[in-house]
Amino acid sequence: MPQPAISEDDVRHAAKLSRLALTDGQVHQYTDQLANILGYIQKLNELDIAGIEPMPHALDQHNVLRDDNETPGLDPDDALANAPDREGPFFKVPKVLGDGGGA
Repeated sequence: MPQPAISEDDVRHAAKLSRLALTDGQVHQYTDQLANILGYIQKLNELDIAGIEPMPHALDQHNVLRDDNETPGLDPDDALANAPDREGPFFKVPKVLGDGGGA
């Protein structure tokens, strides 16, 4: 199968447009990888898909989401029942950020 023509100059041009700094080794590596990808796409284009219905994905699966119904939440005392430490109606956790706020 003939490989699609892609040159190292094509890869360098795409890298320049993408503002990527590539080494010569990376240019060579990506040229080979892109040629393989384009070759695979070319092979897929050779398939006879006449009569095959388009589908959004390969799985015969439909919406598996539950209905969006409002349900009551936990009572705060039940939610905090196993908390190692609490302060009123809140979980109490160790301080994570320093005095500077961390940002």
